[in-house]
Amino acid sequence: MDLLNVLKLRRSVRHYSLKKISFADVSEICEAGMHTPMAGNIFTVKFIIVSEKEKIKLLADAAQQPFIAEVPYVVVVYSKLDQIVSSYGERGKIYSRQQAGAAIENMLLRATDLGLGTCWVGWFDEGLVKRILKIPDSFQVEALLPLGKPLEKPFPKKKPELNMVASFEIHGQDMKKPKKQAFD
Repeated sequence: MDLLNVLKLRRSVRHYSLKKISFADVSEICEAGMHTPMAGNIFTVKFIIVSEKEKIKLLADAAQQPFIAEVPYVVVVYSKLDQIVSSYGERGKIYSRQQAGAAIENMLLRATDLGLGTCWVGWFDEGLVKRILKIPDSFQVEALLPLGKPLEKPFPKKKPELNMVASFEIHGQDMKKPKKQAFD
């Protein structure tokens, strides 16, 4: 699938079929998460692939999202902050969050490309997730990504026109083609 089509088809999936998905696909999704910009080339993002049904049920409960229990895999995205905070001070926490978001988006896009469904779950009891997966307190849990075969075929969602969300040069300026391009 070409990238623009993947971008248009990506959506949050909360209803899954009972079809199995391959561990190779889950690994590819995690690998896509590794190919993101990293401040100072400090890779803060980590992943735990969860397939045990009981753990998945506990994660669903921790997020108060019953649909999570329907999937064969959940990828938990979490970050180690110490090295990036050591390098960048308090801004390192912001960079870590940005890096996690970029990794998660890459993973969502790769899942869509592979015909799988997922949903970026950002609300959960972090302490409970850490206890379930034995994640040390020095790490920050960023998201839960349930992975499965979607019940419905993906379709592009209606989005606003570019002119409604983007301006040219200054706030509120229409997105008209400039008369002269820089570096023409």
